[in-house]
Amino acid sequence: MKIGILTSGGDCPGLNAVIRGAVLKGIAIYGHEFVGFRDGWRGVVEGDIIDIPRTMVRGIAKQGGTILGTSRTNPFENGGGLEVIKAHMNRLGIDAIIAIGGEGTLAAAKRLTDAGLKIVGVPKTVDNDLDATDYTFGFDTAVQIATEAIDRLRTTGESHHRCMIVEVMGRHVGWIALHAGMAAGAHAILIPEQKVSLEQIAQWVKEAHARGRAPLVVVAEGFVPEHMESPHSERGLDTFGRPRLGGIADRLAPELEARTGIETRSTTLGHIQRGGVPTASDRVLATRLGMAAIHSVTEGRWGTMVALKGTDIDRVSFQEALGKLKTVPQHRYDEAAVLFGYASGPC
Repeated sequence: MKIGILTSGGDCPGLNAVIRGAVLKGIAIYGHEFVGFRDGWRGVVEGDIIDIPRTMVRGIAKQGGTILGTSRTNPFENGGGLEVIKAHMNRLGIDAIIAIGGEGTLAAAKRLTDAGLKIVGVPKTVDNDLDATDYTFGFDTAVQIATEAIDRLRTTGESHHRCMIVEVMGRHVGWIALHAGMAAGAHAILIPEQKVSLEQIAQWVKEAHARGRAPLVVVAEGFVPEHMESPHSERGLDTFGRPRLGGIADRLAPELEARTGIETRSTTLGHIQRGGVPTASDRVLATRLGMAAIHSVTEGRWGTMVALKGTDIDRVSFQEALGKLKTVPQHRYDEAAVLFGYASGPC
């Protein structure tokens, strides 16, 4: 079987480990042939491919980014569509596709599968927001990078007795903020799942400052303060019609400084969270998902996504995978909230 692999959407540590796992198992166990679509769905729409021999994937599990390139191309726009894609696959002799991506990528994969194409999905998002899998590769790396950055910012905050606000990724869920904030000992963690007033945030900041600490606030890019109706977005929409989030930390900083009288600085970590080499945990998970995807292809389980359930790899339908976001539950936030503010506390 000739299989095409694509990586679509935002780049993510662990993508190359998925490719390596799929290609090595596919060649060694099943004798499959592999090609890669350049730059995600763009390569599918334009029939732009490269061969992926076994030698090409040697040692790539530790590399960040993706050797195939990626883009946020919508396969149904800009000259794309089902018939165009089918024609390219027939011309190139490609039997099936492994689509590695997040919500937008998998939604496109479902639509194409429903129309008759043979596609298997692999979940990819640093945000860890796909409900059908317990964890996604890239998340552990993003949390580690964010934690290290926050630790560094904390030292400058303490030196200048400032309040530091750090904005992390996550879109409409707060998993990165929750984990990085807890790991770094934040005095407040602000996530999309929890409406919090500016008065409450200011109170947490003042309580930490009263204990001689430099207050540290970690905020997810999709956080919506109590006085706002929607997440802060000033960069328009992406190709799938979703708002490009970012900038909430810059809005919060002057508000908190005015309410607390404490000098406040904001930092947005942005794309640094998606860069660099993946952690060991992400390399292992990504490799296992790549191998599982090949098993799904060989068994003809089209329209399914491989997923982590506990410590085992399972399969779920695209419909189930795209059913809802995996948000931070109340009890997980309550665990972290015990550490916020509290002038009389030990933290």
